[in-house]
Amino acid sequence: MTLIPRSPKITATHLERKAVVYIRPSSLLKVQNNTESLHNQRALVERAQAFGWNATRIEVLDADLGHTAATTQGRDDFTQLAAQLALGHVGIVFGWEV
Repeated sequence: MTLIPRSPKITATHLERKAVVYIRPSSLLKVQNNTESLHNQRALVERAQAFGWNATRIEVLDADLGHTAATTQGRDDFTQLAAQLALGHVGIVFGWEV
């Protein structure tokens, strides 16, 4: 893993908080047939580490796989993410085509 030169926008305060990788292909068909997208999304964990987050501070939220973004209904990880953001527990969110 190569460290990416850290932006001055990422401070020690950010790194003390969690990095969240939110994974959510929008349909079950995409989950089943577009495995490259899912692989790319999971690789965001490595991206978080490259920006300086310790692996123990990285949380992957992937329970919303196959749920459309048209509604928050049934998207428990999205609800959890929003709550963690509101409470100031998250320093950065990584997502794919968000």
